[in-house]
Amino acid sequence: MIFSMTGYATHTATVGKVLVTIDLRSVNQRYLEIGFRLPDELRVQEPAIREAIVQRLSRGKVECRISQMALPEAAQDIGLNGTILESLARWQEDVRRRFPDAAPLSVADILRWNGALATGEAGAADATRELLEALGAALDDLTASRQREGEKLQGHIVERLDRAETLVAEAAALLPGVLSAYQEKLAARLKEALGEPANERLAQEFALFAQKIDVDEELSRFTAHIKEVRRTLDKGGAVGKRLDFLMQELNREANTLGSKSVSPETTRISVELKVLIEQMREQIQNIE
Repeated sequence: MIFSMTGYATHTATVGKVLVTIDLRSVNQRYLEIGFRLPDELRVQEPAIREAIVQRLSRGKVECRISQMALPEAAQDIGLNGTILESLARWQEDVRRRFPDAAPLSVADILRWNGALATGEAGAADATRELLEALGAALDDLTASRQREGEKLQGHIVERLDRAETLVAEAAALLPGVLSAYQEKLAARLKEALGEPANERLAQEFALFAQKIDVDEELSRFTAHIKEVRRTLDKGGAVGKRLDFLMQELNREANTLGSKSVSPETTRISVELKVLIEQMREQIQNIE
C-alpha cells in the first residue's frame, strides 16, 4: 500500500473522568516533524505521545492537538490535592497583601489549577493507558486517511507510466525510419557532389550518424526505470524517497533522448516524457 503524507483524523474518547478529543493533521515534509498543542495537564505525557506517533509514521509534518472536557462524574471519587490548596491559599494571601484590589480566586479557578484535583498513581496509570489507546485509534484513522489519498496518488502515477511506455515504444519505432531517410539524403548529396555514389564515404558518414543518434541504451534504461517504479509502487510502504530518486533517473534519460534528437517527432516525445516525469514528481512529493 502507498501512503500519502496528507491526512486528517479526529477521535473522541473518555480518559479517566474527562472527555478527550484528539485531532491529527499531517502534510508533506521531507522528514517526520511533530508539533503538539496540549493542555497543561497532558504536557507530562508528551514523550509517550510522541513515541506512539513515531512508531506509526515515518515522514510528514504532523500536528497533534488534544483538548479535554471534564465529565459530570469527574467530581465523584476525586479528592482535592491538599498541598496545592495550601500553596494557593498562601500565594493568594501574599498577592492580596501586596495588591489589595486583586480579585480572590474562585472555586472554578482553583479546580482548573494544574494538580488541584488529586489522583492516585493507579488512576494516573489507567489514564495514561486510556490516552494512548485513544491516540492509537486516532492514528488508525489518520493512517486510513493517508492510505486513501495514497491510492489516488498511485493511480495518477500509473497513468503517466502507461503513457511514458507508449512514448518510448513510439521513439523506438521512429529510429529505423530516421536512419533510412538520412541514408537516402546523404547518398543523394554525395552523388550530386561527386557524380556517383561514394559507397565507402557513405558507409562512414552513415555509421557516424547512426552512432550519434543511437538511443537504444537510453530507451532500454528508461524502460527499466519504469519497471522499477512499478515494482516500488507494488511493494508499498515508505517509498517516497526511492520514487523521487527514480524520477531523477528517468529525467536524465529523457534529457539524453532530447539531446540526440534529429527529428521533430523524437523531440516532441522527449518533451512530453519530461512533462510526464515532472507531473509524477509532483505527486511523489506527497508520498510517505
